[in-house]
Amino acid sequence: MYALTNGTLFTGAAELHDLAIWVVGDRIQALLPPFQLPADLPQVDLQGHYVAPGFIDLQLNGCGGVMFNDQIAPATLEVMHQTNLRSGTTSFLPTLITACDADMITALEVVAAYRQHHSSQVLGVHLEGPYLNPRRKGIHNGDYIRPPDGPMLKCIAQADSVGRRLITLAPEIVEPAAIQFLTAAGVVVAAGHTDATYEQAIAGFDAGITMATHLFNAMTPWQGRSPGMVGAVLNRADIYAGIIADGHHVHFQSIALAQKIKGDRLFLVTDATPPAGATLASFVIGGQEVFYQDGKCVAADGTLGGSALTMIEAVKNCVDQLSLPLAEALRMASLYPAAAIGYAQELGKIAPGYRANLVIFNQNLSVTGIVDQGQYQSFAPI
Repeated sequence: MYALTNGTLFTGAAELHDLAIWVVGDRIQALLPPFQLPADLPQVDLQGHYVAPGFIDLQLNGCGGVMFNDQIAPATLEVMHQTNLRSGTTSFLPTLITACDADMITALEVVAAYRQHHSSQVLGVHLEGPYLNPRRKGIHNGDYIRPPDGPMLKCIAQADSVGRRLITLAPEIVEPAAIQFLTAAGVVVAAGHTDATYEQAIAGFDAGITMATHLFNAMTPWQGRSPGMVGAVLNRADIYAGIIADGHHVHFQSIALAQKIKGDRLFLVTDATPPAGATLASFVIGGQEVFYQDGKCVAADGTLGGSALTMIEAVKNCVDQLSLPLAEALRMASLYPAAAIGYAQELGKIAPGYRANLVIFNQNLSVTGIVDQGQYQSFAPI
């Protein structure tokens, strides 16, 4: 047990001052004025820094020099988690991009095993593909893009021990019955890498799709005579959407417009790859070499290959480039992604009973500390 004192709290609902966060085990016990804390309770003085719910990244291919597709193993997840902590992310979905069935099954098994001791760190798995439209494959390896088959869908549907299963697919490629089968098993289905018309997108939503993967990227754009997937997502208030706020994937003013329309259904993702939190000149993704230069990950043909974005950088971009209130940018990185996958009752807020997963940062939006499953760590700001 201990208490965090002398911080400004962004709880997900309000900005609070002069309250301490009392942590017991891996949960928040109470928010109290410091004079009401037990006299013998150890205290950590935050020296006026900000505290917010730990960030949640639902699309993380890799970071810290590793890529989940390259080594589908607990050690990879541990490197990703430890790298995440330095930029405020305490929970994530490791993302396996389009791969063979054997790799998908291994990913499900590895995540299930890792979660036995890290259930609030790795929340599940994001299978981005392989049931995509080849015309919108982006950096994904086209050799593995294929229609869904019954045995693999059944395997995904039955993988309850994995936690949250999120799968990105193209609704014009996957039959509504298959989408309904997945959602009935508790799988969160997202639309992405899709050439769907507006009408096909709406049919997918009606079948059970609740989310769009990296809004604006690898999907049919919003045009006057053809609203496409983007128009469908913006027009349906019930659909969540992740967005990459690095200034390379989406123009900041497009993000600003989407935020005005979607509100609490728009959340931040990094789509990060090995250069995030590491020093790398290049790496391989989807069978292609991708070069990291000037903050941008791009293949020789100009195709974007994920990002080197961290979540605290995405939050800062929303404040600096979009002029969003800090409290809203923080919700886009924590409360809203938690809600998108059904975790809003234990993550995404600073409140009694919630997981003690917290990010601590200074007025320059540099991370200075973290609480990870109740364990406090301090960092020198980067």
